[in-house]
Amino acid sequence: MIARLRGLLVEKSPSFLVLDVAGVGYAVEVPLSTFEQLGSLNDEVILLTEMVVREDALLLYGFASEKEKALFRLLVKVNGVGPKLALAVLSSLSVDAFVQAVREKQVSMLVKIPGVGKKTAERLVLELATMVDAIPGNFVVSHSVTENAMNNASFDTAKRNQAVQALEALGYKQAEAIARVERSWRDELALSDNIKHALQATL
Repeated sequence: MIARLRGLLVEKSPSFLVLDVAGVGYAVEVPLSTFEQLGSLNDEVILLTEMVVREDALLLYGFASEKEKALFRLLVKVNGVGPKLALAVLSSLSVDAFVQAVREKQVSMLVKIPGVGKKTAERLVLELATMVDAIPGNFVVSHSVTENAMNNASFDTAKRNQAVQALEALGYKQAEAIARVERSWRDELALSDNIKHALQATL
């Protein structure tokens, strides 16, 4: 079991990175919350990891904090929630905001996460109501997840394409991913912030 990696960041995108550890390149899928904290290429990076074993593959998922990893491990225990959907949850809401939504039974907030319908949101609330107390750390909720996206027709093509790819990795069809990015893009924001706006965009 690989629980932690320390190495050079040799490739990165909003949902995927490659870490060179003593000459071995580890492919790691990450949530947007972790991508935001990555440095530049060739910087040293430390990731907490969770390995998922499938019949056809060994998959690594990486996280910047114990809180993110703990929530990921709880999410994949919920019936009908796999690693991909768990990453979508972490990319859409901070750990603090998710915990608050579960504790306050805010199904309306959870259904905004790509791939989460009403039944899945209700299941998350029901099954994780007491389990989220096991997540380490203090919780200070950010309200940024409820901010409305703003429109801007002008955007950088390369970054836009990365944003579209990130949304596709989270479960959106290409057409909807493009529409969300085009509707919400703001040139003055970082790529990760634009992806968050795209996730919250109303079409």
